[in-house]
Amino acid sequence: MSMYKNEPLGERLFEFLRSKIGSDILVITDSDQLNIFGQTFRPIFCGRLNQVEPGHIELYPVIIKMVNAPFFEFPTPLCFPLEKISQFTIDFDCGTVFPIT
Repeated sequence: MSMYKNEPLGERLFEFLRSKIGSDILVITDSDQLNIFGQTFRPIFCGRLNQVEPGHIELYPVIIKMVNAPFFEFPTPLCFPLEKISQFTIDFDCGTVFPIT
């Protein structure tokens, strides 16, 4: 029997993510592509889970996985609304090299 039986999914996700603060996480958002500093890239981010709030998570430091700069470290923390995250993987090594084209 699950200890989360009577808790809504949002509360279970919130508690799970809060228990993982300090862990590295790979996050993919719903967007097909994003644009920052004139660079278009797939919405793939990797970083340390720094903060978890009921509606969002914050990563810092965070790496944006771009084709021409696969280890670009964004200079400030980034927040992601939970409803815009399509996939995530906890305890992901942000130094992992994988194709993103």
